[in-house]
Amino acid sequence: MNTNHRPPIIDMTPEGQFRDPAPRRPTSRLDRLLMRVGGVAVLLAIISGALVLVTLAVMAFAILLPVAIVAGAVGAGTLWWRMRRARAQGTPVRFGFVRR
Repeated sequence: MNTNHRPPIIDMTPEGQFRDPAPRRPTSRLDRLLMRVGGVAVLLAIISGALVLVTLAVMAFAILLPVAIVAGAVGAGTLWWRMRRARAQGTPVRFGFVRR
């Protein structure tokens, strides 16, 4: 596949004559090198941005996991305490949803 092929541009003068396309300047080696370096730089920026997002997700998980463990322990402790009090008072202990 030829990468230098461009579709034709039809340009007309007010008199109805076709204009010749402007001659293309050949790209220099420096331009091609700078295009390649720029492409690599953009790719590295995208990869580093993705790594930052992954790092933030891991940090959020590391912060939220102990909070979830403590909340579960507090919930289990309150359920244990309520069951203990209910048994001491002789009331039946029920789990689940109670319809009234």
